[in-house]
Amino acid sequence: MPRRGLVVGNWKMNGSIAFVQALTQAVGRGVAERERDRPLPCDVVLCPPFTGLSVAGQSLTGSTVRLGGQNSSEAVSGPFTGEISGSMLRDVGCSHVILGHSERRTLFGEGDAGIARKMVAAFREGLVPIVCLGETLSERTAGHTLDVIRTQWLALCPALPEEEEKRSHWVLAYEPVWAIGTGRHATPEQIQAVHGFIRQQLNDHLGATIASRIQILYGGSVTPDNALAIFSQRDVDGGLIGGASLKADTFLAIIDAYLEKF
Repeated sequence: MPRRGLVVGNWKMNGSIAFVQALTQAVGRGVAERERDRPLPCDVVLCPPFTGLSVAGQSLTGSTVRLGGQNSSEAVSGPFTGEISGSMLRDVGCSHVILGHSERRTLFGEGDAGIARKMVAAFREGLVPIVCLGETLSERTAGHTLDVIRTQWLALCPALPEEEEKRSHWVLAYEPVWAIGTGRHATPEQIQAVHGFIRQQLNDHLGATIASRIQILYGGSVTPDNALAIFSQRDVDGGLIGGASLKADTFLAIIDAYLEKF
């Protein structure tokens, strides 16, 4: 049985309340229209900025589209100015949270150990962590891509819960840093090579059953033009979409590309 897919829209630091409301409603309508024909083989998650989470959640009432946060703290509460906790995300209706995005790593200095602690907190709060992995251009050029991915992945292992069901209830996203918002594209073959490596790592450390259930997404300048070729790869279960998720028609076209996989 094929894994259920996942297409996530990461809106980053974009959008007024009016923009968030309009875009959320447009995506919700588009997904509902597609669901009239058949059940979708993928889930859809929208991750607006924190200021838009509440209105987005209200706009998605009755929709199958889910809500996610772009980041969360490892702490439950306390004197952490500017932070947001997993319980706060749950309180506004989030089911998912993005952790370790390349921009958090490169711009804000987040490291593997801290990301693992955030992952523990997400599990604790009942959120599905979408944890990002990826190499820089210099690391790829030097032939270190798989070494980087292995190091980042192994740092997450201690954060996994003991319960077998929870161990398969999270998401990995491969994001080559050199392809994020740059217009540069990894080829489908390069993408599958890394996704296949990640799947093998999951198999080696967690066993075949759990490895077969965990979704692995690709993020890196995905567009309607290249989405089908990317999603057609064996170990690609969907996408973490950045700039292309800021227009409803474009994002829905990427969802359509995933539907073509089936």
